[in-house]
Amino acid sequence: MTNPKLEVDYVVRAGHRLAALRVLVERGAHADVVPEAQEIIELSLRALLRASAVTVPQIHDVGQILLREVERLPAVLRSDVDRMAEISKALRKDREIAFYGAEDLIPSEFYTEADATRASADAHWVHERVRSVVTPPAS
Repeated sequence: MTNPKLEVDYVVRAGHRLAALRVLVERGAHADVVPEAQEIIELSLRALLRASAVTVPQIHDVGQILLREVERLPAVLRSDVDRMAEISKALRKDREIAFYGAEDLIPSEFYTEADATRASADAHWVHERVRSVVTPPAS
């Protein structure tokens, strides 16, 4: 048995991270926007999958699961699944490098305003799409 409150919690927490993302964008912390956006997308997509009765393994990129389980997702979002999976995959690849860097890559020097803008826009889009179908119960 699954707890339906968990997917709502994921969406709410992703929304809190969106507020933090705005601060990072405003401060020009481009390298920090990327992993934060990835977390927003991961939480949002996990919420969508759980709400669709799909078991979600402990991985950061759930895009392949979205593609595999598309028929179990709400019909209104099925046309968005390819884009959601692409976004999840792209940001998953950048997650660690944007956070930790490497001897030959300094994240604050590597990630640009364009990278941050794209990651932020993708996070907002995914979250909004998921939030449209996974919402807290009315009080």
